[in-house]
Amino acid sequence: MAEFNNQESDAQILWEDVVAILTEDGLAPSTLAMLQSCEAIGLTDDTLTISAKSGFVRRNVERNADLIRGAIERAAFQPMQLAVDLNRGSAAASSVSAPAAIAQPRPAQPIPAATAPASTPTVSMPAHMPQANPAPAAHAPVTNQTTISREDLERLLNPTAEAEREPEAEQDALARRRKNPLVQDIAPADSQLTFDTFVEGEENQLAFQAAKAVANGSNGYNPLFIYGGPGMGKTHLLKAIQNYLAVNDPDRICVYRNAREFVSDYTDAMVDTSRDVKRALEQNYHDIDVLIIDDIQGFRGAAKSINFFFDTFNYLTSNGKQIVLAADESPAELGLEERVTTRLDSGVTLSIQVPNYELKLGLIKAFYERMKADAIENGQHDYDGALDDASLEFMAQRAGASIRTIKSFCQLCLLEATSRQARGEEFTREDISQIATKKWGADTRTFTIEQIQKFVEQRYSVSHADLISNKRNKGLMEPRHVAVWLARELTDSTLAQIGERFGGRTHATVKHSIKWVEDRRHEDRVVHDKIARMKEDLMAGA
Repeated sequence: MAEFNNQESDAQILWEDVVAILTEDGLAPSTLAMLQSCEAIGLTDDTLTISAKSGFVRRNVERNADLIRGAIERAAFQPMQLAVDLNRGSAAASSVSAPAAIAQPRPAQPIPAATAPASTPTVSMPAHMPQANPAPAAHAPVTNQTTISREDLERLLNPTAEAEREPEAEQDALARRRKNPLVQDIAPADSQLTFDTFVEGEENQLAFQAAKAVANGSNGYNPLFIYGGPGMGKTHLLKAIQNYLAVNDPDRICVYRNAREFVSDYTDAMVDTSRDVKRALEQNYHDIDVLIIDDIQGFRGAAKSINFFFDTFNYLTSNGKQIVLAADESPAELGLEERVTTRLDSGVTLSIQVPNYELKLGLIKAFYERMKADAIENGQHDYDGALDDASLEFMAQRAGASIRTIKSFCQLCLLEATSRQARGEEFTREDISQIATKKWGADTRTFTIEQIQKFVEQRYSVSHADLISNKRNKGLMEPRHVAVWLARELTDSTLAQIGERFGGRTHATVKHSIKWVEDRRHEDRVVHDKIARMKEDLMAGA
């Protein structure tokens, strides 16, 4: 027995070194928390065996197996394998026979948690019970306790039953999924909409972080309401939540619906005269852990469907279930009745704005790299062309406001570049401009300072003379600052050129106007949305 205890102690010491190495390497806090909850239960010359607390933890370990194995080898100074067992606690060692070594991690994209990692759990053992003595973690001192709960006692006395409980739980979750017709397979195209393929920028950062928190199980964003114009990436975030849960936490039943599909579910049930059909629909929607509804604006005019949504919303939130919603407009702008609006806006409401130049450039680079990689993987030669950094930057200047159309624009440019380069011709800025013109029109993406000034003057009802004057009354300061900021955002003009168009203002004065707008956008959500809407209207030709 002493020999086994020493072996287990060596295993635990090695495991703590592994976790310390992964912490220094910057592993995601959520993954570290799961690894810290595992216990090392065996060590041989070439294999470290750990015990996972649940099937969910085990799947996360498998997904990061290569990374963990590398850390084990660094800590042990020799090639090592990793094995995982589902038994819990130090007593689990007695039930370990020959856990299978992890060959390859599951294909998945782990995401960083938006919440603080959980502390390492400890198991309390009564003084009269025999126990192994693994070395304590440096950051979690062991406390001696003489009490134990009935649940812990049963688990320690009968570890085999506890180990068998996980497959049963997984079977229960699978049965729930099969029983609920609202749960559907994810389409291949939608499976590509993950957090890893989402391009983060200032305009979508808050919504992106909130969506990741929801996927990780945070209860601080319920309901989560994301709004913004068409093609801004709302559906990508919603699908990313669904995809993450399908791979990493399949026990949570997640259903994605757009408003049109939700209304159709309700009307189809109402057409049927059987009370059982109506009751089944209600039960199916109640048996959901994460309900995602896209394009909420589609509820307009569907009064009875809204009533059903209202009741479903109340049931799910009151039972701790998560709701995620998206629309083209904020809850207050949807024009729904007040009781529904207050529910929609009762959690966290975040907007996604029109991408600025930096985000557009990031999107174009990401799309370009993925198209090239996919073409190589699939053996396609339509995308053999190359776009240099200068071309990508000019494409960002001419790109539209919708992420969806930016991807299409990038694809057209790459196809044209491939065609021209195959003929020995150069792909030029003029070619990019022609593609942009065909896609968005000659003037849609080209702004002058004069056009921006005229737009701001109409929106704020001020004269051109006042806008560019040196008058400093309060009614002129905001429109002038906003006009300067828009000129910087939407034109290629330098600060000196912008200052010249605004009454000969200096470089420092122009920078002050830009900072004034940026500060208020970050400090005041109302101002942020107001200026963002102005930018959207201007870009849409309003």
